[in-house]
Amino acid sequence: MTKKIILSFAALAISFGAMSQVRVGVKGGWNLSSISVDNDGSVDKDRSLSGYHIGAIVDFPLIKNVLSFQPGAFYTTKGAKLTSGDKDNDATVPYVKYTTRPQYIEVPVNFIGKIPVGANTRLFAGVGPYFAFGVAGKNKVSSTLAGVTTSSESDIKWDDDTPFNDGDPDRGLNKYKRFDWGGNVQVGAEFNKFLLSAQYGLGFGKINSGGDDSRNEKNKNRVFAVSVGYLF
Repeated sequence: MTKKIILSFAALAISFGAMSQVRVGVKGGWNLSSISVDNDGSVDKDRSLSGYHIGAIVDFPLIKNVLSFQPGAFYTTKGAKLTSGDKDNDATVPYVKYTTRPQYIEVPVNFIGKIPVGANTRLFAGVGPYFAFGVAGKNKVSSTLAGVTTSSESDIKWDDDTPFNDGDPDRGLNKYKRFDWGGNVQVGAEFNKFLLSAQYGLGFGKINSGGDDSRNEKNKNRVFAVSVGYLF
């Protein structure tokens, strides 16, 4: 009995010790987003769109300096661009550029493995799911003909879908599903309180609202990101 009590207190002490190492951080950086063009998930690199992300993370050590649970919350841009025609061609062929840039509140839930390589330096790699909620965004179209450019923009239309409502009357292929989800992988390094990372997010849910068939299942979010951060 005494031995069990001692072990229980030891486990509790370790838990409190680990919790005392919990760190909150800020993180942001550059996105290069695209939307898959085939059902196998491939993308057209020429359609990639630059954007950004900014948010916060919490690092919960499960095994000190070895394994952490790291959820976060970010404001992030996604989307892609599409062009047609040749902007250097003659005046008889219009050059058209279409850009769609949905913006989300995204919550990643990662497990991060760490390898100490110095007194205050650790390499890390992580994996986990993400869940996102569409909040804003713009569609923009510009057309150039004979040196004259016209453009227009409109707010992205969001379907009022929910995870529990499959009979939504407000669906349409010209709208985006408000909920997105997927997985991500990342690698990086911690330098004392600073961190640098690269991440790839792979959307699993189709982004267009509409029937669940092969007509638009190919359209899923893909985002490569580079981040810098600071852990308090």
